[in-house]
Formats: sequence, structure tokens, C-alpha cells
Amino acid sequence: MTRRVALVCGTDAADRDGVADSVRRLAESLPATGWSPSVVSTAVAGGVRAAARQLDRLAPDLVHLHFAPSAYGFSPVAGLLPALLRRPVPFVTTLHEYGWWAWPARLPGPIWRALERAGWWDRESGLLGPHSAALVVTNSGHAEAVAARLGRRPHLVPLGPNVEPTHGDPAGARGALRARLGLDQSARVLAFFGFVHPVKGVRYLLDALAELRAAYPDLHLVVAGGFTSLALPADEAAAFRRELVAHAADRGVTDAVTLTGHLPAAEVSRILHGADAAVLPFTAGVTTKSGALLAVWAHRLPVVATRATEPDPQLTDGETAVLVEAVRNGPALAAGIRRLLDDPALAGRVAAGGAATAAGRSWSAVAARYAHVYAEASGVREARAAPAAGPGGSPGPAVDSAPAAVR
Repeated sequence: MTRRVALVCGTDAADRDGVADSVRRLAESLPATGWSPSVVSTAVAGGVRAAARQLDRLAPDLVHLHFAPSAYGFSPVAGLLPALLRRPVPFVTTLHEYGWWAWPARLPGPIWRALERAGWWDRESGLLGPHSAALVVTNSGHAEAVAARLGRRPHLVPLGPNVEPTHGDPAGARGALRARLGLDQSARVLAFFGFVHPVKGVRYLLDALAELRAAYPDLHLVVAGGFTSLALPADEAAAFRRELVAHAADRGVTDAVTLTGHLPAAEVSRILHGADAAVLPFTAGVTTKSGALLAVWAHRLPVVATRATEPDPQLTDGETAVLVEAVRNGPALAAGIRRLLDDPALAGRVAAGGAATAAGRSWSAVAARYAHVYAEASGVREARAAPAAGPGGSPGPAVDSAPAAVR
């Protein structure tokens, strides 16, 4: 029997918000599991209270709310949603962000701890943390934070890739990408994929590119991603793009960089299939919370990534990535890229290791895990659901339509 689940998110702008993009992909994959999804965006509905009225009209069997404070404008009202419905319905809450925010921020820690121990209120998610039938996190760090604060063991359901491989011709993608960029077929191509934001470290990637051009004069960088996002409004995004263009000119690499802007997923997939390596120089380091990393892995593309302060156990230097210890450091990044370009065996090993890690993280697999969580939360017996991994288990933007060279 098909059951109905309402997927609640803050915005439906999947091209500007990673959480909204993951909700869209989950909604596309859930019907195969026996759950019929409806997406309810509080921004589209006109606020959380209006979304509650919409949920009352839909009368779903279960509500699955995707929580990140930024997605709801850092308003605590989203945490009141269970109390705003006219009839009780089981809630599943995925905490996409956790462990850094509180409302109101000025409330002393001992008071928060008393409220949380009593199961009345969570400083970050309001009623959602203590009162949801099931909590879900996407990584083990968040799982431990939830357990320590709320005394609950959440399910761990990792994110799927932002872009999954298309059914095109990966073997011909290399030549097609170089022809499209006007490059010689022997040229080396690096790819950055994801929203382009100051914390993604692209400025330092341009520094690295400038350093590498002496040894690799045909080296080219494709920055595949849009600049405008919830975290970077349009005016700030335009200013940041101008800043990067000026920095590329200052470093003498204008002709070696292509900024694509936002592209459809199939175009991104062709770029990832055709590149030699991906570089993700995030200023806070890279973890498997990154849908961009998972997309790169799914395309069997070797990746150079900055190491996170709290290292992700699935990112292993020389096995699933070439890790760069320093962040905001062009020379260190250049050294990591050089390691990969100069060692085909290393590149092959890293590509294979990343692909193996991503194998269990397709959106169909993610949907199957959520179907299991839904069945448990709503008390429904399920004969063939894939098990949801516990916190210690293992199994993550569609990115203007044609690339334009920096100028």
C-alpha cells in the first residue's frame, strides 16, 4: 500500500540551496519505495504557519522536515511546526546542520541543558529534536552531538551526490570537453564543482593554478557552479565573481580559467567525466557532508581536497583523495595537485577508492534508507526495506547554459 509523506523544507530553490536540492532528489526517488511524496516549502507557502495549514489539507501519513536554521531565515518558528498542526502526525526530522546555533543565543548554557534533559526544547530545532518520532543526521559528528545533547541516537542516512553520472559516453567526454573549451586534446583540465562562495577556496585555487602553469603550460581550470545562493545573495555574488575575475587577471591565468555559472546537471556530469581531476579547496576542509565531493566520487574522478579540522574517516590520503593539510594556501594546494598529476597510479587509486565509497550513496539507496526510517517512525511493518545505518555505520546544485572564459 502506498503511503504519503510530506517533505518540508525552507525554500524550493534547488539551484541556490543544497538542502532544497537534496529534498528534490529524495522526492524523485521515494515513489519506488512505496512512499508518495509531496514537497511543502515554507517560503512558497508563505511561512511556517501557512505551511502547517497546507499540511493539514494534505493529511499525510508522516511529515519529514529537513532542518537547517539558514533555510528558515534563522527563525525559531520552524521548530514549532508539530504544535501548529490540527491533528497529530508522526514527524521525522533530518538535522542537516547541528551543534553551532541557538535561539535565543543569549540564554545561558545551564538553562538550555535543563530544557534539553527534560525533553522540552532543543536550543537549535525547538520541538523537533525532542518530539520527532525519529531523528536523522547525515554524518557521525552530528550523531554524536545529538546523542550528547538530547540523549537520543539518531539514524545516520548520508547525503547522495549533487549530480549523478549520466548515461552518456564517459570515454568520449574528455575529447568533447577540450573541444568545447578550445583546448588541445592533450591539455590537462581541473574541475571545481559546487556553489562558488568565499569559503570554497576558489581564490586559492587560482593562486595554485598560477604556480603550476610553469610546469603545465596547458593546464586549464573549469569552475562549474553558480555564484548566487542562500548564503550569497545576488548582489554579493556578482561582487565576488568580479573579485575572482580580477584575481585571475592579477595572477596571469585569465586564459586558463572558465567560469560556467549555473549549469544543468547533465552538463555538469559531462564536465566531471571529461576532467583529469577535481579540486575542492574548502577553507574549513572537506567532509562527506559535501554533495559536490560525492558527485566527484560518483564520476570516478580523482580529487584533491583540503583536510578538515576534524578529519572525515572516509577521506584517506592516497586512497580516496589527495589531502592538503593547509587551507587558504595556494602553494600547498599546488603541491597536492602536482602529486596527482605526476602520479597516474595514485590518481587511479584515488579515483577507484572514491568511487567505491560513493557506491552505496546513490539517491535510490538514500530513499530506501529513509523508507525504513519512515516505516519505523509510523509503526508500519516493512518486508523489504534497506536498513538505515546507525551512527557508527557506513553505508551525500544543478550548476548559465554555456561556459564563458574569464574576462
